[in-house]
Amino acid sequence: MSGESISTLILFIAAMLVAASVAGTLVTSVGELSGSIDGYSGDVSDDIETDVEIISDPGSDAIVGDNNQTVTLLVKNTGDRTLPSDGTELDPLVDGRYVSNENLSVTVLEEPTWNAGTVAQVTLSLSEPLDAGEHRVMLSVRGSESTFQFYYGGA
Repeated sequence: MSGESISTLILFIAAMLVAASVAGTLVTSVGELSGSIDGYSGDVSDDIETDVEIISDPGSDAIVGDNNQTVTLLVKNTGDRTLPSDGTELDPLVDGRYVSNENLSVTVLEEPTWNAGTVAQVTLSLSEPLDAGEHRVMLSVRGSESTFQFYYGGA
């Protein structure tokens, strides 16, 4: 009888150790998952609060530079958060071709920072001159997109 009690006690202790280790693993996993969700929700919140609108006049002669290799646009921050004035969050496409951050400059016109409601001048330097005809610029900022179409008559 005492041998049976000892073996039952050993099995009980082993079961408790297994249960404790499973519980510890689950608590750790749930904590990591919770942290990931918190971080992701902050990113999603930033994405929702970010929006821009290209407000340039499509008929303006000031859009294309003298050398046909620059496109200058007026872009308004219509979102609820301040955007970096160095253009690091901007992803521009001109006629479907990506323009890297090294080939773009942002000049905030009214304030030192690109706050909500503020307009900035965004200049894109192109690798090839623009041909005469219709052109399309798409500007993406953290998932928010603004598209601008204009006609360039050539040099």
